[in-house]
Amino acid sequence: MRIDVLTIFPDYLSPLELSLPGKARAKGLVEIHVHDLRRWTHDRHNTTDDTPYGGGAGMVMKPEPFGEAFDELEIGEGDTVIFTTPSGERFGQRKAVELAGKQRLIFVCGRYEGIDQRVMDHAREIAQVEEISLGDYVLNGGEVAALAITEAVIRLLPGFMGNPDSLVEESHEDGLLEYPTYTKPPTWRDREVPEVLLSGDHGKIAAWRHEQAVRRTAERRPDMLARFEGARAD
Repeated sequence: MRIDVLTIFPDYLSPLELSLPGKARAKGLVEIHVHDLRRWTHDRHNTTDDTPYGGGAGMVMKPEPFGEAFDELEIGEGDTVIFTTPSGERFGQRKAVELAGKQRLIFVCGRYEGIDQRVMDHAREIAQVEEISLGDYVLNGGEVAALAITEAVIRLLPGFMGNPDSLVEESHEDGLLEYPTYTKPPTWRDREVPEVLLSGDHGKIAAWRHEQAVRRTAERRPDMLARFEGARAD
């Protein structure tokens, strides 16, 4: 997979060089290129924004730098351009799985009051477009969302996780939140590891973990539990 990120703050994406994402890049599982949008400006101030037509507070990111960037990066059919925006579709595990199957993702990170609408309209003419939001709140820019989505996606790539079973048992993967987990020592500050986990009975352990997952989901995300029970009934 190849990932390109267009941003006016490229250093914001430096965490992609760390930990497992960094190892995935080193192993050649994913190719990541972070581009400074100011490369495609032509005035001495490297201007990427201007006042909005129709008036209003804040500034809007100009279309010209994005257009030139799209041209130079040869974005086209088969590519997926992702606009991280609070007005987009709410991101979830299903979307992460879908994006993990793509060959190339291009993140367009907005700032200020957003990006000139014509940039998105143009992108739809040359590639597939996704508008994605992390949730019902507003960030200062799209970089944090691009980081989160990138990490959620690339960890699903074959060969990324040392133990593939880790992906199967995570929260949201089967429609439930993940069960509580424990490790050594068996007693810590007078708190015991649940006895069933020490029993060696894999059937009982699996049943306990499922029960805990259902209970946790019911307490914290009843909306998810309703969807899970509906899908199971189907």
